[in-house]
Amino acid sequence: MGNSRVEIVVGFFLVIGFMAFGWLALQLGEVSWLAGSKTYILTAEFNNISGVKSGADVQISGVTVGKVRQLTLNKQRQAVVGMQIDRGVNVPVDSVASVKSQGIIGDKYIQITLGGDEAAYKPGETIVDTESAVDLESLISKFAFGQVSK
Repeated sequence: MGNSRVEIVVGFFLVIGFMAFGWLALQLGEVSWLAGSKTYILTAEFNNISGVKSGADVQISGVTVGKVRQLTLNKQRQAVVGMQIDRGVNVPVDSVASVKSQGIIGDKYIQITLGGDEAAYKPGETIVDTESAVDLESLISKFAFGQVSK
């Protein structure tokens, strides 16, 4: 009898352990069907997103409000950035999305500068007013080889 009681206690702790592991995995993982209720997707089209990676921050006024989830090319050969934005954040239709860098050589992220329009983007819509990444390497090479127009 004593042996079966130990097995029940061990089994109980195993079940608790698996439940705790599952909860942690859901909290830390990218579970789209759970995160979907707390976030929505906006896209933005850029000529150049050099250095932006999936998982990069999306910020408004320095506060992280989302993450970059998808990077693709459209038919016009523009970079399309899919951004997962927190549900409580409304982005007015006259807002501007820019590629920014943390410091001179830091990680790239998307900065959204909010406009003042009453109407806001709906989930799945595309931000059309964007500022692409500044390609410092090409600017330096143009300057070094004298190709910068005055």
